[in-house]
Amino acid sequence: MPRLHLPIEDFKFCYHIFAMNKIKMDREELKTMIADYMEKGFLENIIDMFKHDKTLYLFIGELMTDERVRVRLGMSALVETFKKEAPENIEKAVPGILPLLKNPEPVIRGDAAYLLGIIGHRDSIPPLKEIADNDGNPDVRLIAKEAIEDIKACASRP
Repeated sequence: MPRLHLPIEDFKFCYHIFAMNKIKMDREELKTMIADYMEKGFLENIIDMFKHDKTLYLFIGELMTDERVRVRLGMSALVETFKKEAPENIEKAVPGILPLLKNPEPVIRGDAAYLLGIIGHRDSIPPLKEIADNDGNPDVRLIAKEAIEDIKACASRP
């Protein structure tokens, strides 16, 4: 499948046209475009995309499995940003992140637990508790326990 590579000045224009359905881009091409731009450090552009298209939140979980560290770090920064700026929307990422708690890679499981802790959705507590009690990796267990504490602390705030 060909990859889309756009100069940054064309990024917003291209996404705007995509969002208006004037060009057709399949799900994989869009995910690749987001990952490529995240790797290049264009977090602000990605934030802008997510602000205009709430369905993109479902990509967060998939992009957390990207082999590129900068993409995964960018997704964490994205979640942290939207937790502050759009907490009503960031919960849309939870269904895409929860399955990562069963990923064979401990780094992915730990990152997923961390993101769920940031998001603070109470429905994340049972699967996090399962990981905190039973994961084979002590670091993942610790991150899951901390995520549960963060969610409970968030829920207790007025």
